[in-house]
Amino acid sequence: MLQPVYQADVVIVGAGVAGLAAAHRLTSAGVTTAVLEAAPYVGGRMSTEKVDGFRLDRIGQLLSTAYPELRLTPGLESLVLRSFAPGVLVHSEGRHHRAGAPVGGGGAGGARTALSAVRALAAVPRTASAPRPVSATGLGRTARSLASGSRTSAIVAPLRLRAELARIATSPVERLLARPESAARHALAARGIPARAVDGFLRPLLAALLCDPELTTSSRCADLALRSFATGRLCMPEGGADVLPELLARALPPGTVHTGVRATSVSTTRVTTAEHGELRCQAVLLATDASAAAELLPGLRVPDFHPVTVVHHTMEEPPSTGASLLLDADRDGPVAHTSVVSLVDPSRAPVGRALVSSTILGTPPDDVDGAVRAHLARLYGTSTTRWETLAVHHTARAVPAMRPPHDLRRPVRLLAGLYVCGDHRDTSTVQGALHSGRRAASALLADLGTGPTQLADPLPTAA
Repeated sequence: MLQPVYQADVVIVGAGVAGLAAAHRLTSAGVTTAVLEAAPYVGGRMSTEKVDGFRLDRIGQLLSTAYPELRLTPGLESLVLRSFAPGVLVHSEGRHHRAGAPVGGGGAGGARTALSAVRALAAVPRTASAPRPVSATGLGRTARSLASGSRTSAIVAPLRLRAELARIATSPVERLLARPESAARHALAARGIPARAVDGFLRPLLAALLCDPELTTSSRCADLALRSFATGRLCMPEGGADVLPELLARALPPGTVHTGVRATSVSTTRVTTAEHGELRCQAVLLATDASAAAELLPGLRVPDFHPVTVVHHTMEEPPSTGASLLLDADRDGPVAHTSVVSLVDPSRAPVGRALVSSTILGTPPDDVDGAVRAHLARLYGTSTTRWETLAVHHTARAVPAMRPPHDLRRPVRLLAGLYVCGDHRDTSTVQGALHSGRRAASALLADLGTGPTQLADPLPTAA
């Protein structure tokens, strides 16, 4: 018997946020679209495990209210962002220091940077033993704690750091991208920022934002990350990371997304699936991760990846750090950053329980839980022996590396009828994934024209 042919204008392979964002723009333009996802759920790496009333992100990439794509992507109008306390807490030499706190707006709709938060760095100590009072917020406190014993270095370190952050916060993106490119760690040193200031604040901050503990990332990507930090607030989606892709999927026309359907080959006019045979179309958009895309398109460049491990603990009484992101500047344990996420987003834990989520960057130690508990006891200044471990999520290919030279706008149009998008085509962030989906949809619409070319028959439900 002849098998039925299920047709659509465009077939998107992969239901991560890039593919779902592209699907919104295509369907809004009248282009019939089918989104195929091999997994039983949408979102790809933006997934959340539900355990006994807890919502545990598998990777938990940090978002920023300064990401424009969160406001520009159709389907995310109802997304609720829960912000961390302004700035970050830095643990250094047994003490916590508040750093980088913006003033003014900072809610889910975005935050403006008041340069007074950076100008606090102008207040520097006269000597190491007789400090002059400085602002309790902003970067002044961190600059004071990082100042060396000599008056010259005490003045130079905060002033150069202040100037660099103020320049990044107020520079247009195009100007940042025109800067000479090198590894982020080399660029920071070349700009005259003292090593003590880099190691005590910028390195742990960028490691958290880029998931790159050694700062091998392109300096241009690092500048964009610092700009988002300086002009917004770090945040997370209310209810878990998977809420973002689920909102996108639910807002698409019924029958657009098909989970449990695995593509085995693609061309410009058809996709072959393991479950339902061949699906014909006018164009194909690959929206999988880079490794899966290369399996379908041999020769497609696959970047290196940064591995990420997230450990979730629960306890009755939360640590006293509040809703802050806590960074480790001493590097004396496996945890790069940690937070009491139930204070940031109460929906992530049942009433009466606290949830602490901690991120390890790079290869985790053999005894992950033991090493993390010992490190967290030092970071939070409290015993962790009675904390309960809920989950340990290790993702070997968590975040694509963006080493220099890095093309921030890798082509999304491979040839007429075949396109690719994802965080490996832009920046390795949720912002980059959403933006690449928008670029791919725009290129596709330009090639297809303004109107649909064929009717879409429904795909059968995968067994």
